[in-house]
Formats: sequence, structure tokens, C-alpha cells
Amino acid sequence: MITRQRLAAGICALLATLTAGVAFPAGAVADETDSAASPKVELVLDVSGSMSARDIDGGSRMAAAKQAFNEVLDATPEEVQLGIRTLGANYHGNDRKTGCKDTAQLYPVGTLNRTEAKTAVATLTPTGWTPIGPALLKAADDLNGGDGTRRIVLISDGEDTCQPLDPCEVAREIAAKGIGLTIDTLGLVPDAKTRDQLSCIADATGGTYTSVQHKEELSDRVGQLVDRAADPVVTPVATEGATQCAGAPTLKSGLYTDREEFGKQRFYRVDVNPGQELRASVSVGADREVNPDYGVLMRAVTVHGREIVRGEGTGNGRTDVISTGLRYPKAESDDDAPAETVCLQVTNSFSAASGVKTTPGLPLELTVDVVDGPDKASDVASFGLGRGWWLLGALVLTGFVAGLLWGWMSRWRLAVWRTN
Repeated sequence: MITRQRLAAGICALLATLTAGVAFPAGAVADETDSAASPKVELVLDVSGSMSARDIDGGSRMAAAKQAFNEVLDATPEEVQLGIRTLGANYHGNDRKTGCKDTAQLYPVGTLNRTEAKTAVATLTPTGWTPIGPALLKAADDLNGGDGTRRIVLISDGEDTCQPLDPCEVAREIAAKGIGLTIDTLGLVPDAKTRDQLSCIADATGGTYTSVQHKEELSDRVGQLVDRAADPVVTPVATEGATQCAGAPTLKSGLYTDREEFGKQRFYRVDVNPGQELRASVSVGADREVNPDYGVLMRAVTVHGREIVRGEGTGNGRTDVISTGLRYPKAESDDDAPAETVCLQVTNSFSAASGVKTTPGLPLELTVDVVDGPDKASDVASFGLGRGWWLLGALVLTGFVAGLLWGWMSRWRLAVWRTN
């Protein structure tokens, strides 16, 4: 009896140990993984004095922003970690130096408590300056860390009042870090200067700019951008091409980002096995003012410099991004031939406008895909026409018979006409 009790107690203890050893560590790892991969969004709201203007559907710009925030907070997906940062919300004075430091995190980026976030938004009153540049720098720090998507949504109604810290340059610096952070901007009843500045901020990071005139437009657009952060996306991998093929990095299938100097070239290497096809494309963005008439060239060359295939695109100043691509199928081989190293050369002919900085280089996005090549033609699909051969044969036969009939009828009518 005692032996049975000891045996039962030992089994219970073993089960408890296994349960504790398996369940708790697994739970901890799952929590860490979920936290690391969670998408992060920070809403950056301009609370400067001009937000008290009453020109959005009969109400103030601030009232429209508060309504939009409340609706968005109600609809934010559970997996999104959301935060709110303000600019120009706390300093009431006229000292420019102090006013240009006026940015604060109203609600920290993390799991959303809708009631607390709404309560914080309700306390906002249009107050001070418009330090957009400092606010973007702080917002980038707020979103630092983790592997999920990161997005800043900036809502403003005016230009930055804290130059010389140009918010456009700040956005370019953020993009140059290669951290995959996107900045989307919304302009409330914007003038031309505000529109240009907010567009420049968005373009520098691959974001979007939207002009807003009505409450519903603001709510819908902010909601779309928050939802977009929860969508699964491919995060680009930062890489650095070389000036020659010999020292270029070897890339596998994926999406990559880089920076390329004005009028310079970058090299990347890709290994292609027999029977595979290389598909590559590149986009180069003009994230600052450039001279019109520019182009981008992508060449696939051998390690010895012989050109295999090329793709090119040109622009005339009407677009901010120019793209091109190429395909290279490598024929199958009967023997065990090694993979071929293909060098991808990307060259641009952009030139900076007068007085525009040339550093950092232009943002470049490169897509590489190595796939199995197309199958050989079968006896049913000869020469790539497939079952079209049957249709082609039927059409030829029909045309031949119709020609014979038409010729016979024509001769018969001619004979009848001569007789009469």
C-alpha cells in the first residue's frame, strides 16, 4: 500500500514538473514573439494655435481631429500597439526656443486602453508652436525596437515653425537609417507651402500624403492607415551595394533597400542555377528637388562584365519614383553545372537642383526573385501554341474548302453569263 502511494505521488510530481517546465517557458516565448512582431503606430497630432480655426464642417480643426481619434481608437485592431504624441500642446508663451521643444507623448505606444486614450485626447486645447521636426525625431524613438511594421501618422494644419531643423531632412534621416519606418501625413485645409512640406515628409519614407477638408475624410483616412499597419507586409532588408561587382553583396530572393549617390552605380550579386529564372526590379525615388530629364538603368552582366540583358526607364520631372526591371532565364543543363553568378548593376542619371544637398544618396528599393524556369513545350503544347494547333488546322482546312467552293461558283456564274 505504501509502495503504491509513493508511486502515485512520484508520478504526480513528475507530471507537475513537466507541466511547469513546458507550459511556462512556452508561454513566455510566445509572449515575447507576439510582442516583437506586433505592428506599432503612433499618431502625431498638431495642437498648435491654428488648430482652433473653425473651417471644417462648421467646427474647429481640433474638434474634427478629436472626433477622428475617437472613431479610430474604437476601431483599432487588437494586435496593433498604438500611441499618441502631440506637438505644440503644452507651451503657451512666445519664446521660440522653448516652443520648439514642445512635443510630448500623450499616450505611450503599447496595448491600447481605449478609455484612457480617449480621456487623454479630450484634454487637448490648441496652444502653441508647430515643431514638426522635433516631434518626428521623438516619434521615431517611441517606435524603436521590435520586428513588426512601424508607422507614424502625422496630422497638421501648417508648416513647421522651428527651422532650421527642416522636417523634410528629418524624414530623410529616418529613412536613411533603414529601420523600415513609414511616415504618412495629412494636411487639414492646407495651403501650398504646407502641402509641399507634408508631401516631402511622406515621400522621403515611402508614405502617403492626403489633403483633408471634411471630418469624415479625416476619420476614414486615419482609420485606413492604422488598419494598414496590421496588414502582413514584407519588410525590406537594408543592404549596401558595391561600386564593382567583385565586392558586391550576394542577395537571395527578397526585398532590399539601399542608398545610391547622384549619377553613380551600385552592384549586387545573385546566384542563378540552370533551369531557373532571375526576375529583378528596381525603383529609385527623388526624395528632394532634382533637375528634369533623368533615368535609371538596370543591367544583368556576367562577372567578366558582358551584358546579358537590361531594363531602363526615363522621366521628365513629373514623377518622384522611376522604376525598371529585367528577366534572365538560364537554360537547363544535362550535366551538374554550377550556379551562375549574375551581377545586377543599377545606375541613375539624377542630378540635384541648385543648392540641394546630395547626401545621403537617393532611396533605392530592389526586388530579387529567383524562380524555376518555365516548363518545356509538350507534344500537346508544341512551340507554345498548345491546343491552338487544332484550331489553326481547322481554319486552314475551312479556308481551303471555302476557296474551292467560291472558285467553282464563280466559274459556273461566268459560264451561265456567256451562254445567255
